[in-house]
Amino acid sequence: MAKKLSEIGEFGLIDEVIAPRFKDLLGEDITGIGDDCAVMPFTDDEVQIVTTDLLIEEIHFLRAKISAFQLGFKALAVNLSDIAGMGGTPTGTFLSVAFPKNLGVAWIEKFMEGYRSLSEKENVPLLGGDTTNTPDNIVINVAVTGRMKKSEVKRRSHARPGDYVAVPDNLGDSPGGLQYILDGLPEDKFSESLLKQHLTPYPKVSEGRWLAKKEQVHAMMDVSDGVGSDLHHIVKASNVAAELYLEKTPMSDNLREASKKYGWNAEELAYSGGEDYTLLLTVDPEAFEKLAGDFSKTFGRPLQVIGKIIEGEPGLKYLRNGKPLDGPGKGFSHF
Repeated sequence: MAKKLSEIGEFGLIDEVIAPRFKDLLGEDITGIGDDCAVMPFTDDEVQIVTTDLLIEEIHFLRAKISAFQLGFKALAVNLSDIAGMGGTPTGTFLSVAFPKNLGVAWIEKFMEGYRSLSEKENVPLLGGDTTNTPDNIVINVAVTGRMKKSEVKRRSHARPGDYVAVPDNLGDSPGGLQYILDGLPEDKFSESLLKQHLTPYPKVSEGRWLAKKEQVHAMMDVSDGVGSDLHHIVKASNVAAELYLEKTPMSDNLREASKKYGWNAEELAYSGGEDYTLLLTVDPEAFEKLAGDFSKTFGRPLQVIGKIIEGEPGLKYLRNGKPLDGPGKGFSHF
């Protein structure tokens, strides 16, 4: 009986159906499917990196729950986050949109103002794209190009046993904001920061560039589907395993308090909620203390250890104070 897409899932689609058909067409020194960005030679010591992503109404956003400005900002942010995950500098963007014919021009103007706002903050121009119509739901595709030194590219496949697993931000705020939206909850003293993180996440481009220059940082990627899913990509690509220490989960007070108030599982939001758009990295343990200190001085917040890379078959182990536990979730999958 033929398999269905729901059976193999998003990553089965990529790994089993799409990627194998094109692997033999990759030229020398080109990285295709399997990292945050494609990597292509540019000069003797530089590479060009490229990423693209889709946002579909009713799948990735609810038009009634996000302003046009916020959606324009976020559409670019989620793509710049991939550039950050490799440690690169964005150089240009391409925007393709499908809008219903009855959509107001004023809404589109606000959308473009949001896109322009983040473009200006990160000094990256819009270079082109495409426009068409759709019967109902909005479709947005953004592609971003970037450049960086070949020697500084951070890949998912470079994690080593003994590395600390670290993040530079709290986890779960964006999923917490989404929970407010999905549950139709009124705004309260906890919601503002959570909703802001979900509706207008800021990509960690500067942090990614800084970390890319550090040899003690081995593997790195952005957190888009949740740490439980994204760290699995790293251990699979690096042929290692990882332990995650739940007692060290960095979470904001607002997420913790909102979770208590509404009965959410805060750890599940932190590890499997997705859309935090922070960075996930593995670091030489002997160099971590100095790196974390320098990072804190530069960016005003700490690098926080949440786990460790270990030898073994690719997979994740969840521990609390040394005791094994079932994982809080596997992360987002489109299928």
